[in-house]
Amino acid sequence: MTVISIQSQVAYGHVGNSAAAFPLQMHGIDVIAVPTTLLSNRPGYPTVRGRVLDAPLVADLLRGVEERGAVETCQMILSGYLGSPDIAAVVAEFVQRARARNPAISYCCDPVLGDRDRGLFVHADIPPLVRDRLCRLADLITPNHFEFEWLCGARATTIDEVIAQAQVLIARGPSTVVVTSAELADTPAGHIDTLAVEPAKAWRVRTPKLPISPSGTGDLFAALLVSARVRGSDTPAALAHAASAVFAVLECTAAGGTEEMRIVETASLLVHPPRRFDAVAVRSSSS
Repeated sequence: MTVISIQSQVAYGHVGNSAAAFPLQMHGIDVIAVPTTLLSNRPGYPTVRGRVLDAPLVADLLRGVEERGAVETCQMILSGYLGSPDIAAVVAEFVQRARARNPAISYCCDPVLGDRDRGLFVHADIPPLVRDRLCRLADLITPNHFEFEWLCGARATTIDEVIAQAQVLIARGPSTVVVTSAELADTPAGHIDTLAVEPAKAWRVRTPKLPISPSGTGDLFAALLVSARVRGSDTPAALAHAASAVFAVLECTAAGGTEEMRIVETASLLVHPPRRFDAVAVRSSSS
C-alpha cells in the first residue's frame, strides 16, 4: 500500500508531511513524501527559517516519482499545504497525469487555507485554485469548518446547512466531504463534531473538546483518514478511527503541556486508540 503525500515539511515539530508520514507508516503504508516547503518550523514561533520551494522543483520531484513507477502502484494521493499558486497548479497537473496512468488511484485534497482564529493564511491566489481545480479533481476533501464555509461561499451552522452545502461541493467533484472542527448549533458545549457527507448519507463523530489547539491537527486527521480508507475501511469506520486517534494524541499532548503534538510518543495509540468514538448516521431534516 502506497500513498503519495504532497505537503509542507518542517525540521522541528509536526505539521504537513512531518505530521502525516509517520502515522501513515504506523498503519503499514509506504509514504512517498514530496515537500512543498522546507522550513525549520511552522510559522507561529518567534523565527522561522527555510522557504517555500520553487514550483519547478516540486514538479521535477513529482516527475521523478512517476519515473520510478510509483503512480501505477499507488492507492492514494494526498495533498495539503501548497505554499504558492504555482505549486497548486503543479499538483493539479500531477493528479490528472496520475489518473491517466492509473484510473484506480484516489485523491484526497486537504484544503489547507485558514482557520477560524486567523482567517485565510495562504497567498490570496491559492484558495480559488484549490476550490476550482483541486477540489473538483478530488475523491475526498477534508476542510475544517472555516475552510468548508469558504469553499461553499456560505455559512453552515446547523447539520442541515452542512449537509446541504456539502452536496453543492459533491456536485462539483468529490464523492466524500469531511468537515473537521465543527461547532454547530446543536454541538454541546465542551465538544466538537467531525462530519462526513456523501451523496446519500452523512455521519457525525462527536468528541470532547480539549483545552489545546496545536498546529498540524488537520494534517494528522487527514493522514489517519487516508490510512483507514487505503486499508479498506468504509467512510464511517474511517471517520471514527481518525477522530479517535487524533483525540488520543491530543489528550496526551494536553497532559504533557507541549506546543507540538506528541505523535511519536503516542505511536501505538495511532493504530489502537484507547477510547473509541463511533460515527453516527445523521440525516437532514429536509430529507
